[in-house]
Amino acid sequence: MGRGKRSAGGGTPATVAATAAGVAFTLHSYEHDPAAGSYGEEAARALGTSPDRVLKTLVAEVDGRLTVGVVPVAGSLGLKALAAAVGGKRAVMADPAAAERSSGYVRGGISPLGQRRPLPTVVDSSAAGLPTVFVSAGRRGLEIELAPADLVRLTGALLAPIAAG
Repeated sequence: MGRGKRSAGGGTPATVAATAAGVAFTLHSYEHDPAAGSYGEEAARALGTSPDRVLKTLVAEVDGRLTVGVVPVAGSLGLKALAAAVGGKRAVMADPAAAERSSGYVRGGISPLGQRRPLPTVVDSSAAGLPTVFVSAGRRGLEIELAPADLVRLTGALLAPIAAG
């Protein structure tokens, strides 16, 4: 991985944030299929990598406050676990429009990096044991690969077991 190495696709707030922080990353682009049922699973297939290494960024409301959960695309977000991780009582998935407004990204391209309004973030603890992970780089068909420790540091995230199934 090069420091700020880029392939086709140009900069997004996510790549700008990673570059500004001096984080080593690799940018991967692929042709997004608008008919794809799962953006994350589509990314794993297109990149030829395990769905355990491709993480999806989901926005939930914990006790009325927007919170980000980052989990492997093969599973789902455990809302009770997310609430517990941030000291809350109840979590529900956020309205997609609220998630887009808050992050500055469109659904299916929401990155945990470079969000318009930084939110409390929790990364599933399964990511910690991986050499690198892939998260959205800010648009559909563009993924950023980086070390899990860098993802946690750049987002100010907590690591906790928040994946379900």
